[in-house]
Amino acid sequence: MTAAASQAPSRPTPAPTLDTVQNAAATPDEVQPYGELGLKEDEYQRIKDILGRRPTAAELAMYSVMWSEHCSYKSSKVHLRTFGEKVTDEMKEHLLVGIGENAGVVDIGDGWAVTFKVESHNHPSFVEPYQGAATGVGGIVRDIISMGARPVAVMDQLRFGAVDHPDTARVVHGVVSGVGGYGNSLGLPNIGGELVFDASYQGNPLVNALCLGVLRHEDIHLANASGLGNKVVLFGARTGGDGIGGASILASETFEDGVPAKRPSVQVGDPFMEKVLIECCLELFRAEVVEGIQDLGAAGISCATSELASNGDGGMHVDLDDVLLRDPTLNAGEILMSESQERMMAVVRPEKLDEFLAITARWEVETAVIGEVNDSGRLTIDHHGQRIVDVDPKTVAHEGPVYERPYARPAWQDGLQADSTTAAGLARPATGDELRETALRLLGSPNLASKAWVTDQYDRFVQGNTALAQPDDSGVVRVDESTGLGVALATDANGRYGKLDPRAGAALALAEAYRNVATAGARPLAVTDCLNFGSPEHPDSMWQLVEAIEGLADACQELGVPVTGGNVSLYNGTGEPGQIDSSIHPTPVVGVLGVIDDVRTALASGWRSEGLSLLLLGTTRDELDGSAWSDVVHQHLGGLPPRVDLAAEKALATALVEARKTGLAAAAHDLSEGGLVQALLEASLRFGVGATVALEGVTGRDKVDPFVALFSESTGRVVVAVDPEHEGELTHLAEEAGVPVLRLGTTGGDALVVEGQFEIPLAEARAVHEGTLPSIFG
Repeated sequence: MTAAASQAPSRPTPAPTLDTVQNAAATPDEVQPYGELGLKEDEYQRIKDILGRRPTAAELAMYSVMWSEHCSYKSSKVHLRTFGEKVTDEMKEHLLVGIGENAGVVDIGDGWAVTFKVESHNHPSFVEPYQGAATGVGGIVRDIISMGARPVAVMDQLRFGAVDHPDTARVVHGVVSGVGGYGNSLGLPNIGGELVFDASYQGNPLVNALCLGVLRHEDIHLANASGLGNKVVLFGARTGGDGIGGASILASETFEDGVPAKRPSVQVGDPFMEKVLIECCLELFRAEVVEGIQDLGAAGISCATSELASNGDGGMHVDLDDVLLRDPTLNAGEILMSESQERMMAVVRPEKLDEFLAITARWEVETAVIGEVNDSGRLTIDHHGQRIVDVDPKTVAHEGPVYERPYARPAWQDGLQADSTTAAGLARPATGDELRETALRLLGSPNLASKAWVTDQYDRFVQGNTALAQPDDSGVVRVDESTGLGVALATDANGRYGKLDPRAGAALALAEAYRNVATAGARPLAVTDCLNFGSPEHPDSMWQLVEAIEGLADACQELGVPVTGGNVSLYNGTGEPGQIDSSIHPTPVVGVLGVIDDVRTALASGWRSEGLSLLLLGTTRDELDGSAWSDVVHQHLGGLPPRVDLAAEKALATALVEARKTGLAAAAHDLSEGGLVQALLEASLRFGVGATVALEGVTGRDKVDPFVALFSESTGRVVVAVDPEHEGELTHLAEEAGVPVLRLGTTGGDALVVEGQFEIPLAEARAVHEGTLPSIFG
């Protein structure tokens, strides 16, 4: 039964060699291409043991995609449980939906809730950058829709290879165009993210996408196939040959077999279809005609049917002949594995079906009833009138292999950390001229230069609810027009820190995102993460993953912010196992969401007026291992990352939120990569107002020299601008919260002046800051 397109789907003549359940039982010795589908020999044997026979071709396709690393988390699952184990009752206070669903949901007050999640689309984006990135955005948006929420903003976290590598431009231009093309077409503001260049990502760029959705508490929906006789409905785009095996297979292996042959596995997106799908789904939810909606992302129909059935209390029967196809030549396995985009699956009560079909017809969304919920406890699928799948859905969706992979601290890790002695011996600038030249060199380096070349291609203010966006420390979005209630979002990761110490690197990523949310004046509330690592089959990479998970879980517990969900992306490596450069830098991307009672009072990361006092909150230490300075000036990586001080971060956030609420602070900008001088330059360039500062307070109190004061990447530090009349009050507020505070100087003029050291005119700084990426990528 279809709506919007009344004609029945094309049904090719049944193939005489259709592999049925009956045939599979009668031909136990038939050779099957399980290895080509990513299954190991023992996994294939396990499938046969579960079924009591060999799988049919269709069943083999289903198990292969659902048991892939990308879908089953078979190497990380045992360690991801740590997040749940370390969630306290206090951390659950605002958590409405946690790990295990399409996305986490957080209560932000006044009956409002937000749902947010970050996921990867790394491998497809290397193979076909535009479509890989575009469909990454589309996929995470559909996760948010399926929770019953309206998507209101997106963010992207991008990491590419070396800027001077001949292939980098191909990937950069394709990915940036894909992110912008899809998000802009959906009418979703892109409020922030990351852009990093490093040779470790050369063959494995990272394209992580985050989406934020808004809903009322009563609008939360979870997906499962319950209710005897309920209909299973597939709606949206037709199923085609693009993306067969897509992310589920691409993301579960390395590129050793060659890139071009994998291009057909990349999905093709249609953002205009997705926009219609968003509005259609929201109307279906409002009309209360669906029991639940599941998006079709990785593993396509295989995933949606098996997960819905597994999450339900019965079974499900599906007829593949009723699936609307773009390509009628697709066989059953291809239909089940296709990751064609812009498709959703709904469970609908029979008495609501006509109303459901009327709504999808009104939106001109093609719709087909392809199955029914039953009480068999099985997932059965027919094709051309013959049974091709008969499985327990739990064995497909939730009871796949779980591996406790061997892991060990890499043989090279001690040497890398011991290299701090070399870092300490690196030539440091001493004179004012040398400090000035170094500051400009960092300001214009690819990772610290203005991201406007990228973000100007994105619409940051569509929908009219964006209060802050890139280049501010966090994106801030209004949720309630009447009160100004809203949320702040920030994502962070530092792969260089992760390489030096994966446990500390994960905690530092959380700390920076937490701090960035607080600098806007928002109270940090919840976390989503995307864990990007090398092959789990290599003990080195597996150790890095385990360390990062434990470090992040411990840090979340100390800061009191729960992980609500996320993604794991493995096999990001192409080098020889066991070598220091065999995979990407460990990159746990951490997103933190905070709540702000009135977005009109959110603090920007730069000062708008002259005559404000500048205060430095936090303590500076000689911490330059893994820093931007050591990378840009000396191309050096070694030693230990900055110290993690979560108690200091928590105290700092408390002070910043209170400073915003009381109206004491005029602006705030965190100190991270590039240190104090980078923060001062960025904050001055934000609105074109300079500053004059003195370093004597920092050097005297913290016992550091001017170079360390300017370039150290010690954490837990923020520069705050405050009206001189309120300087004493803000100082007292910070001290009451246990945050060290000292006066740096004042805002004003058209230059950054560091007294006794150097002066940088803002016009010169802007030319350096904004000219780098356009000069490289045009």
